[in-house]
Amino acid sequence: VQLVESGGGLVQAGGSLRLSCVASGNTFEISAMAWYRQAPGEERELVAAITNGGSYTKYVDSVQGRFIISRDNAKNTMYLQMNSLKPEDTAVYYCNAAAPTARYWGQGTQVTVSS
Repeated sequence: VQLVESGGGLVQAGGSLRLSCVASGNTFEISAMAWYRQAPGEERELVAAITNGGSYTKYVDSVQGRFIISRDNAKNTMYLQMNSLKPEDTAVYYCNAAAPTARYWGQGTQVTVSS
């Protein structure tokens, strides 16, 4: 499985961005998917996760009510709609996919929020 993120960039505080993660390869193996982020000097943290069918989602408290995770299995794509962005959201955002015997990561996309 290969994962490719896109949609990062520079945005002012209060703005919005939409991240995408496209999966290829043995996508039939993928069950849950998630977005993680890592700020400089910080550990990687889970931002949001979604089940295979999309019926269950969870968010870290700091993004609850501002970010929305979704996926379109027909397009092998997961999204993260990020609204009301704050400078503390600045990080590299990574796509993650879970399979029965492995977890896969994308290369990351930089999100920078200016104050």
